[in-house]
Amino acid sequence: MNSHGGAPSRGKPATLRQVAELAGVSTATASKALNGRQQVSATTRQRVLDAADRLSFTPNSLAQAMLHGSSGTVGLLTHDLEGRFSIPILMGAEDAFGAGQTSVFLCDSREDAIRERHHIRALLGRRVDGLIVVGSQTNPRRSLGHDLPVPVVYVYAPSSDERDTSVIADNVAAGRLAVQHLVGIGRRRIAHIAGDPTYAAARDREAGIGAALADAGLTQVGPSRSGSWSEAWGRTGAHAVLEAGEPVDAIVCDSDQIARGALDLLRDRGVRVPGDIAVISFDNWGPFATGSRPQLTSIDFNFQQMGRRAAELIFAALAGEPAAGTQAIAPRLVIRGSTTVGA
Repeated sequence: MNSHGGAPSRGKPATLRQVAELAGVSTATASKALNGRQQVSATTRQRVLDAADRLSFTPNSLAQAMLHGSSGTVGLLTHDLEGRFSIPILMGAEDAFGAGQTSVFLCDSREDAIRERHHIRALLGRRVDGLIVVGSQTNPRRSLGHDLPVPVVYVYAPSSDERDTSVIADNVAAGRLAVQHLVGIGRRRIAHIAGDPTYAAARDREAGIGAALADAGLTQVGPSRSGSWSEAWGRTGAHAVLEAGEPVDAIVCDSDQIARGALDLLRDRGVRVPGDIAVISFDNWGPFATGSRPQLTSIDFNFQQMGRRAAELIFAALAGEPAAGTQAIAPRLVIRGSTTVGA
């Protein structure tokens, strides 16, 4: 491209960098604008779109920009045995990379450090252009270091090294969102059945719940009762809430599994949901959220969006614009019958 931002050479597709230069923005900002991310102003987005139109740039050119001089492959290394997080993250990354343009190799380390090192060697041996590392919980994980020849993005579980690039779920915002929904439908006597407090997710959700209650001028009913991430604990926790004898009109459960157990106990005790007590949870895990009676209102952590953002950060790093630090993806509320009749 010439110094005035003209069209690329005949026969070569326009690149993301060329669009960014013509629009007068960074490559990362151009990627955000083209992917419809909210962090970009309307004026900047239009300038990028105009530049893309002028250069005949297409979404798949995001992948083509990365493919120039590369293998066209990215490794996704997961510790998530069940695929709850890694599969939607993989789908989001593939969407951003472009169908048929970039292959993503999925490897499961099974939370074993030796197996993880083996997979990393194998992926680097295939000359992948980048690595996406997905944790099984939100606690920080050990960094892979800074000697790897490709960019690395940590997803869900952040790296313990602040110099690395991480994309995480915003669990504090999720806790706030849960309480704001309950307050919005008129609930004022809100209890909390928490997960395992050794998990950062449980601590962050509790912080968000407490902050939202304070904002609404409310006090939580009883303490946050902590236990495991299981239906059994949900039944036990709900039993404890009822036996405490304090009036309750809503319960926040730290996971869909916990909420499903709580629903079982409430039904056994003749408590109507949501008529007497509304129940809200976190994760929006399909088999639990939609298989419950009633179906669960749940906070979705936008795992596909995490995958898309990880892919964008791989692009940016390959374009010479690495982004150190941790980025949080905002959650969304999915309303179902456990809080709203007829939902």
